[in-house]
Amino acid sequence: MSADTPLTKEPADANANPPVDGSELIHLDHVTKRFGSNTVLDDLDFSVESGKHVTLIGPSGSGKTTILRLLMTLTKPDEGTITVDGEQLFPAPEKQIREIRKKIGMVFQQFNLFPNMTVLRNVTEAPVTVLGMPKDEAEARALELLDLVGLADKAGARPTQLSGGQQQRVAIARALAMRPQVLLLDEVTSALDPELVAGVLDVLRDIARTTDITMLCVTHEMNFARDISDQVLMFDAGKVIESGPPERIFGDPEHQRTREFLGAIL
Repeated sequence: MSADTPLTKEPADANANPPVDGSELIHLDHVTKRFGSNTVLDDLDFSVESGKHVTLIGPSGSGKTTILRLLMTLTKPDEGTITVDGEQLFPAPEKQIREIRKKIGMVFQQFNLFPNMTVLRNVTEAPVTVLGMPKDEAEARALELLDLVGLADKAGARPTQLSGGQQQRVAIARALAMRPQVLLLDEVTSALDPELVAGVLDVLRDIARTTDITMLCVTHEMNFARDISDQVLMFDAGKVIESGPPERIFGDPEHQRTREFLGAIL
């Protein structure tokens, strides 16, 4: 399979994630986050159901990426609680936070691959060291995932030998290798050359279409958001000002700020 060919095959391990039952998987309750005098999340409440694909849109600085960073435990809220799969993420003891963190995978704007490791080891390192997965099992799953993202022939390559789009595909495979219940996507195409964007988005569309994984996505790619989302949330000044299915948010938004934002970005 060509590294830049859109995927059409079923994922090799579609049953890796827990079954979807429509229950609430993520819940933010009265969450406030400040950086100095700047309030980036303002008494925020929202939830994500298991198996749903939710996209966060809005202007830069509206708090979207901060939500993903809170869920990844890269920062902590100043007020409020965050619950994942029925367990409290914040506030919670460090051991509990580490266990919940294993349920969450994230793909960043920058690829953050280990340059001194092969592609295969980049994908197997966390399952082996964090989950305690046997090396043979981790490598077999990694090869399946690299095939899923169109890079089975690059397992022995180093990240520096790959294009930006290929590196981002490896980062997606690495996140999936942990068998997360939740996949967080933070502007995953923003660092790519324009001609590489479509290939990465095709990979994510395929994952959204053929797996039960819950996805929480921050993106300015509105066509992608329209394609994959069950729900779209419009953020402004640290609050959700409008939410609904993509056909309504993009076709007939109710809030003037949403209309202004979409008018500018589209």
